[in-house]
Amino acid sequence: MTTALSPAPTDSRQLRADGRSERLSFGRVLRSELIKLTTLRSTWWSLGVTVALAVGIALLIASASRSFQGDYPAVAVIVSPMQFTMLVAGIFGAMAVTGEYSTGMIRSTLTAEPRRGAVLIAKALTVALLLIATTVVSSLIAILATAPILGEHGIDWADAEASLVPLAYSLVAMASFGLLGLGFGFVIRNGAGAIAATVGVLFVLPIVLSLFAIGGDSWQWVVDLGQYLPMSAAQVLTTPASAQSDPDVGTAIVSLLAWPAATLVAGWLILRTRDA
Repeated sequence: MTTALSPAPTDSRQLRADGRSERLSFGRVLRSELIKLTTLRSTWWSLGVTVALAVGIALLIASASRSFQGDYPAVAVIVSPMQFTMLVAGIFGAMAVTGEYSTGMIRSTLTAEPRRGAVLIAKALTVALLLIATTVVSSLIAILATAPILGEHGIDWADAEASLVPLAYSLVAMASFGLLGLGFGFVIRNGAGAIAATVGVLFVLPIVLSLFAIGGDSWQWVVDLGQYLPMSAAQVLTTPASAQSDPDVGTAIVSLLAWPAATLVAGWLILRTRDA
């Protein structure tokens, strides 16, 4: 006589519990994105170039500012290199996602975490945190390196409006530039295209709009549009209050944050509706 063996009944509640325990938490998604970025050599090259440019240009500006008899704001020596490092930050943000599209790794990422919004937010936080940390490091090095050159005309730390506030806004600006590139990366999904769009908004478009000044008053409205670009907004926010002429800080903050927000929202919509 034989005994028929039947599989043990499956407890559906246990399966659901196991499914919940196996789902990635947002903290793990964020950690995985941080590991992916920090293990790429291109990341360290980008961040290293950012620090080198920030410190090198700050030293050049500090040396030149000695002939201004102290009329040049000392904190501007530290934040002015942002006009160049913004391009590296934007390109870094674009490469953070387009690299995955070019290798096909984005499919593995979305398979491990099907919640596409969580993936986008995790990448955005990772890019922003890395750029903020890099800007803090480069600013500290630049401050220490330029202090002997500036001498008595150095940063007045007792005046927050002329020291801490511009430096804090520079952190926000660099993160915004990186997120702008990240957003274009999600929208375009191609490295060259995303980098071209980022450089166009950050560098080319301000030059193009300023050229309309030769057209006189009839084209002044086009020139005025330039104040709503990311770099123009960053310049308003990082210029000490004493050196600003009728600044519109509120408009600058909205402009600086609206550009990356718009591209990230567009990237999220495309990520949800299109296959990887």
